[in-house]
Amino acid sequence: MNLPRENLLMVRKLAVIAVAMFAFGYALVPIYKSICEMTGINILALGEQVIAGKSTKMPANTQVDTSRTITVEFDANSRGPWDFKPAQRSIQVHPGEMTTVMYEFQNTQDRRMAAQAIPSYAPQQASAYFNKLECFCFNQYTLEPGEKKSWPVVFVIDPRLSKDVKTITLSYTFFEVGGKTPPAPVASLQAVAPGGLGS
Repeated sequence: MNLPRENLLMVRKLAVIAVAMFAFGYALVPIYKSICEMTGINILALGEQVIAGKSTKMPANTQVDTSRTITVEFDANSRGPWDFKPAQRSIQVHPGEMTTVMYEFQNTQDRRMAAQAIPSYAPQQASAYFNKLECFCFNQYTLEPGEKKSWPVVFVIDPRLSKDVKTITLSYTFFEVGGKTPPAPVASLQAVAPGGLGS
């Protein structure tokens, strides 16, 4: 039994398989592009054609309810010494329309910090219909002293939201992760005691 010969044959077979797999993967990109262009299901391919100067009309998003307009207000609260605010206070959107807004943050401390944001909604019923596709609240972030960041929130309001809801407030509370956040102020016992100090 000639083991080195068998090993050499196995190496050759594996090399052929590896080359064939690479070639197949490389060929998938143009094949995929061609199929998507023929069927018209690839929005990105259509966008590339518009950029290239071809007269391809982008398909309209039929899920947008243009008969309704909802005002979305943005609020920012921070639990700690840093600056956190929305780039704009409000925006008007149609249900089903994809919208992007930015939030700005700066670590004003002289030390590195890790923080995360928690969203809340008003009215509460809107939370089930406020779909965030991208949001800084999905992750924790580490910022260096004085570092500034701008983070996007990409969202779509589900058209099934009740027509009674005309305004939604999206509020974020930004807090330090693993840090010593100062507690909320508490009234002193003396101040609330009946009769004050003279009792």
